[in-house]
Amino acid sequence: MTDKTMTPDEAVGRLRSGMTLGIGGWGARRKPMALVRALLRSPVTDLTVVSCGGPDVGLLAAAGRIRRLVTPFVTLDSVPLEPHYRAAREHGTLALTELDEAMFLWGLRAAAYRLPFLPLRAGLGSDVLRINPELRTVVSPYEDGEEFIAAPALRMDAALVHLNRADRRGNAQYLGPDPYFDDLFCEAADTAYVSCERLVDGFAGAVPQTLLVSRHRVTGVIETPRGAHFTSCAPDHGRDEEFLRMYATTPWPEFAGRFLAGDEADYHRAVAEWRKETETERDRREDRRTERTR
Repeated sequence: MTDKTMTPDEAVGRLRSGMTLGIGGWGARRKPMALVRALLRSPVTDLTVVSCGGPDVGLLAAAGRIRRLVTPFVTLDSVPLEPHYRAAREHGTLALTELDEAMFLWGLRAAAYRLPFLPLRAGLGSDVLRINPELRTVVSPYEDGEEFIAAPALRMDAALVHLNRADRRGNAQYLGPDPYFDDLFCEAADTAYVSCERLVDGFAGAVPQTLLVSRHRVTGVIETPRGAHFTSCAPDHGRDEEFLRMYATTPWPEFAGRFLAGDEADYHRAVAEWRKETETERDRREDRRTERTR
């Protein structure tokens, strides 16, 4: 069987400016952050990004890499609105196609099935049609004559997803509470790159429902321990709330200069150094409080 393993930079090296790129995960949960960081090291820009957005969207928006975003939301979960995405919208630096979550899901399904659209009721009577005048409705050809929104297929040139385990052939498994839409992202894209916490030789004894992604849809596999940081990848690691809040309150040039100037190993070293500094400052504050109470 074909060995599809590659590095983050090798995977991103296959992407091109102007592509439509899907990014899996959900908000600040199981995002392929190591691949996003590799994308920021590349010259790739002018992207249409399809994502249930989190810090992946925030980082790419702050770096000016997104031309258009297609999304039902962008959030850090514990911080309701992603700050760099908000700044990009306020300054008009990216275009937005905002869809209802059900429309987003049906758009992924339509693309996975290679259909131009799928009909659904969600969105009828709402402002989704007003803010997306390009959306169309269809009428059932049967005697019921019901009207539906025609959710357009969200076809993508490439998709990036992160799962807990994968083998070298491209089969991948999630171990957390939710599959999100990662399988649909892979099926809806022409190429798909799966990063994982750990490569395995097989999935003996695995619950079949956890075997989310099949190798026939995968172009490359990338082993990236803690590659979802600072988002969660349950049960391997939780969301790094302290780092997330620092990210949300730090000016972009300062954050990028400290944490995104090197490769993935440099990133994790910078995170470790920041954590040590934070713990040292916390100890100093505690010492000062102790002194004042004596």
